[in-house]
Amino acid sequence: MKKPRIYLSPPHMSGREQEYIKEAFRTNWIAPLGPNVDAFEQELASYVGASEAVAVNSGTSAIHLALSLLGVTRRDTVFCSTLTFVASANPILYQGADPVFIDSDYDSWNMSPQALQRALQDAAFQGKLPKAVIIVNLYGQSAKMDELLTLCEHYQVPVVEDAAESLGSTYKGKPSGTFGHFGVYSFNGNKIITTSGGGMLVSNDIESLQKARFLATQARDPAPYYQHSQVGHNYRLSNILAGVGRAQLEVIDERVKARRLIFERYQQSLSQIPGISFMPELENSMTNRWLTTLTIDEIETGITSSQLIEAMAKENIEARPVWKPLHMQPLFKEATYFSHSEDEDVAQQLFSRGICLPSGSSMTEEEQMRIVECVMNTIEGVYARQDII
Repeated sequence: MKKPRIYLSPPHMSGREQEYIKEAFRTNWIAPLGPNVDAFEQELASYVGASEAVAVNSGTSAIHLALSLLGVTRRDTVFCSTLTFVASANPILYQGADPVFIDSDYDSWNMSPQALQRALQDAAFQGKLPKAVIIVNLYGQSAKMDELLTLCEHYQVPVVEDAAESLGSTYKGKPSGTFGHFGVYSFNGNKIITTSGGGMLVSNDIESLQKARFLATQARDPAPYYQHSQVGHNYRLSNILAGVGRAQLEVIDERVKARRLIFERYQQSLSQIPGISFMPELENSMTNRWLTTLTIDEIETGITSSQLIEAMAKENIEARPVWKPLHMQPLFKEATYFSHSEDEDVAQQLFSRGICLPSGSSMTEEEQMRIVECVMNTIEGVYARQDII
């Protein structure tokens, strides 16, 4: 009999979502915008300590609005973390700008300060500094914001903090997503809290967020008829989905606690195996451990990351590789890339050896032990075959 499927990061409902949805139906706030949207923005801004927030239909839309508000246009350059999902960089192309990708470091798996410094020095020498730097907080882990922000402030380049995966994380006591000029969160179905599909743009620049609302609502001029003087977008979040988000936000701390516990179980069970290394947690930071990620050393374990993923698939367990770096993607084959050092491409190494394990906050301990056993049995099976040979 086939074992039940264990998903990577399925939605986890609190049970209160239907109350907000029913209220939207009862009051007929079915069209986009409404009381749930207003409240969700206020509650999210309060939770992270931002002045205001703008609810949109995806994290990608939020990044696009941020770049637009920062004046990014055709032939500008925007620096971006390379080890991330393509949604971090697609908005650069929407604006007709050119992405420049920055490598990771092993301490955080996020943007390398050394690589960023070389990229900014080169850009200054060329006389073309970037219009923005998109710093991604991968798998819930904050980047080295102190070092990165110091560099960006020195060159007076604004930062967009892509915290799509790191809501609930902190860096030196401050919430992730609140360090840049703009912060971005995602509420996609697999995130730590979800609205099915949705995102949020946060900032202390209230004037810019007011313009973000304008641009996200088709840029309709304040006239008694439909008048438009500039290009807008249909990016606002619906009132129904915002209700789902409100119920989800009520349990964010519980979700973070659950995912961190899941990470701890994995670490306790698997860290003693030679060749397995978990994504570290920066000192004085707290990651939400959205996904538990680790690397596999083929020489020490006898297997590759892809072989382990295949073995888990046979057991009906969903595991995935670490994001393929954007500088390795066909879409960006012409883009400039700055590695961590001249002889060290950290993102490529993490991609070649990295695995994301199932980490859903609704996962039972029994399900997790099934995953652990699969990993251990797969590696032990390699050792057994080697002994026979």
